[in-house]
Amino acid sequence: MILEMVRANGAVSLRELARVVQTSEVTVRRDVRALEAEGLLDRRHGGAVLPGGFTRESGFPQKSHLATAEKTAIADLAANLVQEGEAIVVGAGTTTQELARRLARIPGLTVVTNSLLVAQALAHANRVEVVMTGGTLRGSNYALVGSGAEQSLQGLRVSRAFLSGSGLTAERGLSTSNMLSASVDRALVQAAAEVVVLADHTKLGTDTMFQTVPTDLITRLVTDEPPAHDDRAATELQALADQGVQIAVAGAPGGSSGASAGDAVPARQQRRDVSLPGPRRQVPGAAGAGLRTAAVPGEQVPGAERGRVADLRRR
Repeated sequence: MILEMVRANGAVSLRELARVVQTSEVTVRRDVRALEAEGLLDRRHGGAVLPGGFTRESGFPQKSHLATAEKTAIADLAANLVQEGEAIVVGAGTTTQELARRLARIPGLTVVTNSLLVAQALAHANRVEVVMTGGTLRGSNYALVGSGAEQSLQGLRVSRAFLSGSGLTAERGLSTSNMLSASVDRALVQAAAEVVVLADHTKLGTDTMFQTVPTDLITRLVTDEPPAHDDRAATELQALADQGVQIAVAGAPGGSSGASAGDAVPARQQRRDVSLPGPRRQVPGAAGAGLRTAAVPGEQVPGAERGRVADLRRR
């Protein structure tokens, strides 16, 4: 059954495997280890993937069913960083799609994105303006990539970039399995004064082919609470904090499949904020600011930045 799930989805978390086969994660981990020894699958942090997973990238249908509750909690917490009237960029991914659903509730936003899924989530939002990059459609994740996407971002300046990826380590930062996606993500980073990475615990300690954001450019990481036995994820979180990344941890109730897309997360979440000095790019007036709740007044995007976004739309 484990092999069938991995082959059908490309990657499956230990939590999901344990739920489906109705056993403990300890038992599932032992079975996954045995299957890896036979060369039938590869273990990844918090889950299992098809052999050769270092270079393989799962498509959107597979990713959308992984760690759904964790992504929901992460998106809910990350949305608290965004204030009314801001201009931001949001990259492609299933976690950023969840974030976009929450951004639809914040009036006055301008959201620049290369993701059709993000744009779709915001299409009917009241008083939220969506600016899409150009580029070539990459069907596996519904994202616009290539030189057209990168050129459309030149000269843009916004307050924050919200990005996801395939893996995150303290040594290399955020990475992805696709070269074109990595190149566009790097252009999104260049447009932002602050970089926020959204990554569930299964991506912590995972390294993939193409670096998108080096650790010293990551301002904040929003993630979920790793399982108590997941020492590797906890170690990676500490290493990221030691390098100055501000870390916010959201509790994901109900396990990895306990919530469907768009479900609200209870307001009382477990959260750990770590704010250490480091070579970070800051939004003007936000130096030393930790993670905020939506009820706390935040920074406003300078008029010049909104002007650059407006200029991009006119072009």
